[in-house]
Amino acid sequence: MRHSVRITGAAAVLAAVLVGGFLAAAPRTATADGGGRVVRADVHGPVGEQLGTVRLAQAGGKVWVVARLQGLTPGFHGFHVHQVGLCEPPGFQSAGGHYNPDTAGHGDHAGDLPSLLVTGDGRAELAFATDAFTVAELLEGDGSAIMVHSGADNFANIPARYQSSAQATPGPDAETLATGDSGSRVGCGVVGG
Repeated sequence: MRHSVRITGAAAVLAAVLVGGFLAAAPRTATADGGGRVVRADVHGPVGEQLGTVRLAQAGGKVWVVARLQGLTPGFHGFHVHQVGLCEPPGFQSAGGHYNPDTAGHGDHAGDLPSLLVTGDGRAELAFATDAFTVAELLEGDGSAIMVHSGADNFANIPARYQSSAQATPGPDAETLATGDSGSRVGCGVVGG
């Protein structure tokens, strides 16, 4: 089973500075062990507006991810890697579902990334490392895409509304199981594109 590492608080600020410097200085091609590979995803909104950039760097057995985005609605947003490197607006359905090569349940998809917190000015910065995938894996086959959703991701923490005995079919619906109720797709960027 693969695990993600989340960096928060003062460590996140330091990581953003260090990783930002690393990404700026890192070579643009892979080494024999896969280290040093840096790719980016330019994220656009439903009408083509530039929302920012997500950089992914392979180093030390992990992928370091740095996101800098703007023009989004304040609050938490689902943030994922999707399985196809195609971002056709306005709904970005062309990117397919979450990147999930191990066919795990939601919350354990390799493409389930930490939530994106957008501040009151519409900006978000996020830096973390993960061993859930490699840069090479994201570029294989049809590629992959970074996706920003309109709402928060529940990471398979099933909402109370599904516990009601009045519900015709108790339990989570397909949408919750697949996406964590994170809502529509409001930003998409092709990894390496």
